[in-house]
Amino acid sequence: MNPATQTYEPGTHPDLPPPSSAVGAVAWMRRHLFSGPWNTILTLLAAYLLILVIPPIIRWVFVDADLSGDTREACTSGGACWVFIKVRFAQFMYGFYPIEERWRVDLTFIIFFAVLIPMMFERMPGRKWLTIFLLFIFPIIAFFLLYGGSFGLAVVETPRWGGLMLTLVIAVIGIVASLPIGVVLALGRRSNMPIVRTICVVFIEFWRGVPLITVLFMASVMFPLFMPEGASFDKLLRALIGVALFSAAYMAEVIRGGLQAIPKGQYEAAEAMGLGYWRVMGLVILPQALKMVIPGIVNTFIGLFKDTTLVLIIGLFDFLGIVQAAATDPKWLGYSVEGYVFCAFVYWIFCFSMSRYSMYLERKLDTGHAR
Repeated sequence: MNPATQTYEPGTHPDLPPPSSAVGAVAWMRRHLFSGPWNTILTLLAAYLLILVIPPIIRWVFVDADLSGDTREACTSGGACWVFIKVRFAQFMYGFYPIEERWRVDLTFIIFFAVLIPMMFERMPGRKWLTIFLLFIFPIIAFFLLYGGSFGLAVVETPRWGGLMLTLVIAVIGIVASLPIGVVLALGRRSNMPIVRTICVVFIEFWRGVPLITVLFMASVMFPLFMPEGASFDKLLRALIGVALFSAAYMAEVIRGGLQAIPKGQYEAAEAMGLGYWRVMGLVILPQALKMVIPGIVNTFIGLFKDTTLVLIIGLFDFLGIVQAAATDPKWLGYSVEGYVFCAFVYWIFCFSMSRYSMYLERKLDTGHAR
């Protein structure tokens, strides 16, 4: 069509920008907040409630907060007493780990994050070797650094571990151990061999039917009763095994959902190429299944990270447990709210980071085609 002879409706022109009421923030507000009488009323009511709640919180957290000082006498403004967090910060991070040995904890986590962060970037050279180091070599280094007993390092018994350090140890080991165990259980539950399938089904349903707090209690109190007389089993190790097996059962069901979502043609095509069972699973099926259930996997990881707080019932003072213990100190009675707010903020940072990274993985691995 000749543009010179083309006609347009009165008041319109193809070169003019769209009206401001049709795009941008104004259009979004009209569509989502003020699209009708009821939506307008609810929007105004929600805004009124936010005005009532948010300013007092901001004043308590920031404006009237006390930041300087070393004793509770420094908290006189009526706002949040962040002096409590500052004085107890080292204990929140390390628990009862000896002060002169805390450099070992710092070095352990510096190595861990120095290897983990580069692995998150696809174009980082040597990612394969970093993965091998993190899975097989780093655990040995971390054990000798944290526990000691070799290379001139003093032994620090696990009952003295605590705080955020203990939370990260339990969460990282539980996450790393539960994923491969969950994959094996998911494959076993879909196996054609009745014995293997039955064992996996019984294992998964048993662990999913028991609360984690019961698992930890049994591992701490009941399990030693079945040990030979004189034999001892570290309490933290028992808790780690219980957490890993409990999380693996849930992980298996998440992965099984991904395996069931793979079309049957993928199995048939892989078998038509002459691939064996394990090569079919490792090269064709599992990469697709794991990609599809990334949100479920990360959701299980986040749940596991927060469930580490339950180890307090067996006498292990994780991050939340050490905050609660500090709040009962007679010198700081009445400032437990600040401790819980700080604890919630730290947990939110870790969980939100895992959530955002999972969203990044979903976008990067997305093979769908827009229509």
